[in-house]
Amino acid sequence: MADDRTGQSTQRRYEIAEDVLRKNILEGILPPGLVLLEGPIAEILQISRAPVQRALQTLEAEGLVSRFKGRGYLVGPGSDNVEPNRIDIKSIGLIVPQDADEALQSRSSWERIYNTVERDVAGCVVFGQYRIIETELAEHFNVSRTVVRDVLTRLRERGLVRKNQSSHWIAGPLTAQTVKDHFVLRKMLEPQALISGATFINRDALTRLFNRLAELESRHTMDFQRDLEDIQTRFIDTCILATPNEKLRDLIANNLLPVAATERLLRRLGLPGEPMIITELRLVVELLMRGGVTAAAAMLESHLDASVNRTIAQMKIVAIIPGPSVTADYLTRVME
Repeated sequence: MADDRTGQSTQRRYEIAEDVLRKNILEGILPPGLVLLEGPIAEILQISRAPVQRALQTLEAEGLVSRFKGRGYLVGPGSDNVEPNRIDIKSIGLIVPQDADEALQSRSSWERIYNTVERDVAGCVVFGQYRIIETELAEHFNVSRTVVRDVLTRLRERGLVRKNQSSHWIAGPLTAQTVKDHFVLRKMLEPQALISGATFINRDALTRLFNRLAELESRHTMDFQRDLEDIQTRFIDTCILATPNEKLRDLIANNLLPVAATERLLRRLGLPGEPMIITELRLVVELLMRGGVTAAAAMLESHLDASVNRTIAQMKIVAIIPGPSVTADYLTRVME
């Protein structure tokens, strides 16, 4: 449910980000107790948050960073006695070797604009149907139409846009029925992935996930909202995408894109996440830790049933909210 999904190049950026952060930690440039947030690091490296998120998760597994009760990670193995240092990482001067910087920035043009276009599209489709005009999209980002077609083709592969009978690029509408359809696929795919990948799940990562869920479960309702997307992503990565079936992983990841976009938009509109999400995920993880794989898969199915009902209920609320007052200029509302 990460926001940068571009195959091998994403993995490469994740590895480079990991190497840069590891080097800065080991050389003492990032001091123990420093709070690391995905956003500022992504800005420094000029990449999206997804590779940074993956890099931090790997460094956590190595014991170089740790989670704590606040948002983000702490440099070091962590301890209740460590006072979080919230100084802006930009003021420290993160050292990015020239070869790493060049590798991070030597991305094809479509990758540089893909995340922005995906965010623009996801932010409006729940309000209706929009047409994307290739020439206007190209002018907006000052790129060629070839680049634009690359972006739109990838959005279509992920189910976020389509071509209509007139060969116009159309985004939306994201309706209750389309959300139900995605959740039907989730129920077909994800429990099977959990069962087939149970023996491949990293036990240390599973334990850390359980501890994190238990900690979030103990918080006040509003305190866990900012961590909700992150913990759901960690759950999918740890428990669902552990399956060795590559085709199954791809189907699940692509099907989750519009689901994650919908949930992200609902949060942006001020609709809160349901605390039961954390409890349901914690129960799945706890069953896995106890070896109850079949029971965990059944609990996952129950979670997905509850999730689709919660999402549909919130979409009904959105239906009475006026559409966005401002959209990207390359998106044109199509009146049905």
